[in-house]
Amino acid sequence: MRGFLASSIGVTCAAALAVPLTPPAAAATSAPPPTTERAARAEAYAPGGTQSLPLAPLTRDRAPGAAAQGLPRRDVRHFSLVGVVWDDPGTELRGRVEVRTRATATGTWSPWQELETHNAEHSADPGTAESASRRVRGATAPLWVGESDGVEVRVRAESGPETTRAAAPLPGGMRLELVDPGKGAPPATAPEPEEGPRTTTTSAGSSASAEAVAASAANAGLAPLGATEIPALSQAETEAELGAGQHTKPYVGARPSITTRHGWGADEGLREKGFVYTKKVKAAFVHHSATGNNYRCSQVSSVIRSIYRYHVRSTGWRDLGYNFLVDKCGNIYEGRAGGVSKAVLGAHTLGFNSNSMGIAVLGTYSDRKPSSAAVKAIARLTAWKLGIYGMNPDGKTYLKSGGGNLYRKGKNVRLNVISGHRDGFATNCPGKLLYGKLDTSRAKAARYQGR
Repeated sequence: MRGFLASSIGVTCAAALAVPLTPPAAAATSAPPPTTERAARAEAYAPGGTQSLPLAPLTRDRAPGAAAQGLPRRDVRHFSLVGVVWDDPGTELRGRVEVRTRATATGTWSPWQELETHNAEHSADPGTAESASRRVRGATAPLWVGESDGVEVRVRAESGPETTRAAAPLPGGMRLELVDPGKGAPPATAPEPEEGPRTTTTSAGSSASAEAVAASAANAGLAPLGATEIPALSQAETEAELGAGQHTKPYVGARPSITTRHGWGADEGLREKGFVYTKKVKAAFVHHSATGNNYRCSQVSSVIRSIYRYHVRSTGWRDLGYNFLVDKCGNIYEGRAGGVSKAVLGAHTLGFNSNSMGIAVLGTYSDRKPSSAAVKAIARLTAWKLGIYGMNPDGKTYLKSGGGNLYRKGKNVRLNVISGHRDGFATNCPGKLLYGKLDTSRAKAARYQGR
């Protein structure tokens, strides 16, 4: 057990710095399965970037915090994901945020689309180094809009109580973030990209190359260095790997196939160096990404690269917040770096990130049913990962609250081992219709473990 979970970053990393993180030629030329995203393997690399545009009052009221702010329709450089950020992460945006975008391919403007403003509950626990960082900002959930070259945004504060009817002020320092995910996986070395006004880009130089090696080496024993995918194992192979040296047969599901960070094209130079771990994984919190459902499974690598860049560059987190992501075709992706079998500390469920993992199903499931493939993927992933730590996916556990709007800091809370985000925090996440499917995932995961 210890050998299976032990970190292999130290000497292994240092010795492996000269090993290129380029997938085998066969992988780059082979045709991808019809429903599986492997585009990052074959695409020529192009760095992503973020255009950050300050919002301005839309009325004659020019004071900071004016009740209506935005940007008129304008041409911009290409982007695929949009969000709004503001200076103080402790300030709630009480209002409505809407965007319209123009598709690059057709020149057609979309209807107004609303962004989820209640997003602070997807973050690091209070008092942690990550939450205390001066880089952290308040932010809406990001919205995937596909490749676009035009945008219009409006933010309107909600009306106050009947007695005053005055609108609450909007947060200060609001900016529109337009994220270009770039293309493909960064090579081991690359030239410095050109810098444009109000745009952030990242070079893939020696520092990023070293971090790419470290991120890949964190999965040593599960896949070769530089692998784009951690291969699935049979039930017998998984039990043999985990049960070596144990006297009883472990309850664990077969390891599913997982696309690595290198597989979806993570630029490891974006995130903070190193990894942060918690003690164990006692629970899995299921989320929806609230990024909308207008994506194809062939676009998922781009979607994840966009969310990653938004979490790090726009929101100010140390890395992607979720430990894993699942698409509507049932494919599973590595999230925050540190090793898929390890207890990596995420930033997904405010107050309950310790001793847990966060799984985000890409999409918005308040009014749309999740696919059966996604529900099954949650079960397959949790049967394996929770099984490593001896947890029954259909059981209960206790977690200590780090503080939130449901439970005070320090309270021991009894939760389902597979919980929805709303079980730990008063929020709509993971959406009513995905939350309603968690019983199915729990039962399936327990069966996959042989319970």
